[in-house]
Formats: sequence, C-alpha cells, structure tokens
Amino acid sequence: MRIIFMGNPKFSIPSLKAVNHSDFKVVGVMTNPPKNMGRGRFEHHSPVCMTAKELGIPLIYADDLQSEDLIAQLEKLKPDLFIIVAYRILPKKILGIPSIGSVNLHGSLLPAYRGAAPIQRAIMNGENETGLTTFLVKSTVDSGDILYQQKVNICPYDNYGTLSKKMSQIGSELLVKTIIDLYLNKIIPRKQDEFAVTSAPKIHQDEKIIHWNDDAEKISNLIRGLSPTPGASTTIENKSLKIFQAFPETGELNSPPGTVIERKKKKLSIQTGKGGLAIQTLQKEGKKRMEIQEFLQGADINTGDRLGN
Repeated sequence: MRIIFMGNPKFSIPSLKAVNHSDFKVVGVMTNPPKNMGRGRFEHHSPVCMTAKELGIPLIYADDLQSEDLIAQLEKLKPDLFIIVAYRILPKKILGIPSIGSVNLHGSLLPAYRGAAPIQRAIMNGENETGLTTFLVKSTVDSGDILYQQKVNICPYDNYGTLSKKMSQIGSELLVKTIIDLYLNKIIPRKQDEFAVTSAPKIHQDEKIIHWNDDAEKISNLIRGLSPTPGASTTIENKSLKIFQAFPETGELNSPPGTVIERKKKKLSIQTGKGGLAIQTLQKEGKKRMEIQEFLQGADINTGDRLGN
C-alpha cells in the first residue's frame, strides 16, 4: 500500500515515524512550505518537514491546496491512502485521489471536541479524560466515520505540552493498527452521533487573558491548557505577564480578585473569584521565563498589589 502522509507540527512526528517504520511505503510527505521568520528572515521549516528530510522521504510543499500542479503531483504518486495528522482541511479534489481513501488521527473521542484545538479545550474545560480517534475523512471537518478510538487519562499535572506529547505517542500506535486492519478489511466504520457533537475551535487572542473573577480551578485549567505555548496572560504594572504553571489553593479569602494575598521568598499567591492561586512559573514582558523563586528575587511586588486591568 502506497501512503502519502500529511502534517505540520510536532504532534504529527511520532505518527510519521511509526507509519514509515511499518510494512507500508510512505511515498511522500505533504507539509507547508518553509517561511522566512524572525529578524534575520531565516527560513523556517515545519517539524514534519525536518523529520521527512531525516527519514529520506520525498517532500511535497503545499501552499495552495486547489493548485492543479499540486493535484497532478499527488496523482503521479498513485497513492492508495492519505494519512492526515494535524494538517489542513483538504478540498474534495484532493480527497478523491487515493484509491482507498483518507484517514485522520484526531486528538479527542469524536464526536466530542471537533475542531482545531481539542487537546487545549479538554484541559481548559477541566476534563479528566480525553482520547484519540482515527476516522475516514469527509469534506466537512472531523465528521467522517470512526475507525478506532482509545481513551487517554488527563492527569492533574498535565498541561497542553505534556498531554500532547503523550497523546502523539499513543496515537501513532493507534494509527498503525488502523492502517493494518483497514488494509486487511477488518474494520467496520461507524457513523458519528451528530447529537453528541461538541466543538473545539482555534484559541482566540481574547481567550488567553486571565479573568481573576473566575475561580482558582478554572484559571488553573486555562493556564494548563495554554502551557507551554502560547501562555495565559495578565498584566502587572501595565506590562504583560504570562503564567505557565499555577495551583489553586482552597479556602475563602477576602481581598478583591487579582490581589496579591501572599508574597514570600518562594511563594506568590493571587486572590481569585473563589480561592487563591499559587503561581509557579511565569514570564514578565521583556524578561525570560522563570520559576517563581527566581522571579521574586528581583521583583518589586508586594501583598496588596493588583494583577490585571
């Protein structure tokens, strides 16, 4: 079976490696073209691109997915199957190319959390369980028939980075199993329950802002869901302050939300709408990311000061 793999971010890499090391042939990897980034305008390649180069797999750079040249390039490779992991929405012209079809690995238990940010949203919503789904791709987002699913626990200490890494490894194994059983005609696809659909849209800029009127657990989940990137943010002395790790503290406190209620050499706690929040890792605008002890050594912040607008 001839496979074309499609993906961009780090999440896709374990799957690419696992499929490439299977008994099936990866004849090409489709990914975004390199971009010039930074002050020096250095050429930046996607993580999947770099991995494909290391594995010696031919690359297909896709900018315009409607391009006739791109479609001709894909058709020339005579693929049996497209494997899609954290990539873009494909037009019908491309989906019709492989003889068997297209399989997507998605970071949720579909039909829950359809969309671009399923892992982040699950953490932000305080879920203690999520999962992975392989499904047959249709032209509408994340709506195709389910092939296999596997549950994944969300630990209290998991953030987006740790959970994404864990799920990418588990997902790679589920994906290879899916390809093998699909090839052997051992899978009976099942329809998604449209009445159980929930969405996981891309994280918008205003959702990254901490609202101190929320309770400590909700703010902690927001921070976990946005760590290590892009980071949940607040302000201090009219400067941005990103928080990457914090833990809720029990007990009712009497200061207004956003107030520093405890400041010691190794501890900084902030009043929320319910309970306190002990900050562990943060980054002030113009500074490097720091653990709280290092931050407090040079910070002019005291009990009674306020965070946020």
